[in-house]
Amino acid sequence: MSIESLKNLIVENLKATKREGMDNLINWLVNSDFFTAPASTRYHGDYEGGLAEHSFKTMRVYEKLVETFKRNIPKDSIIIIGLLHDVCKVNFYKTETRNRKVDGKWEQYSAYTIEDQEPLGHGAKSIIIINRYLKLTELETYSIMWHMGRPSEYMENCSYNGAVEKHPDCLLLHLADNMSSNMFEESTKQKLGG
Repeated sequence: MSIESLKNLIVENLKATKREGMDNLINWLVNSDFFTAPASTRYHGDYEGGLAEHSFKTMRVYEKLVETFKRNIPKDSIIIIGLLHDVCKVNFYKTETRNRKVDGKWEQYSAYTIEDQEPLGHGAKSIIIINRYLKLTELETYSIMWHMGRPSEYMENCSYNGAVEKHPDCLLLHLADNMSSNMFEESTKQKLGG
């Protein structure tokens, strides 16, 4: 699917939420690199348009999980949670020229690097950005905050446990994000057979 087609689908879904402030958020997304940025530097979606593709696929997987587990999550929340969980990656990646040896010869290539201008943490940064434009529900906030899962294995008594206890449905985005990243998306490394 082309970047332009994906952009239209994402904008259409976000508008369908009819959430106050959504038009301003959409305007910000359209004027940012959301639709052209990668989703990562070397893993899933590490290519132009990877972030938008990952966001859309995550929303679709999330929607299926909500349906499969018969959870009562409103459609507008499914769209917002799925499509906006990684807005922290907007204006986050830059390109640089690197060198590599191919068939015994050095060649230059473009690679993505990270330039985090607002180091606030993955989930928290997404929430802060979204809240500049619209008000998130409690479930949306918890789901986006903890979509990466538990911060570390040794933290038994962290906020994550309380979040899951209060909103078990926030686990669904974590699962959808991982399924999308690891089952339904590729990296350029995989595409090149590496």
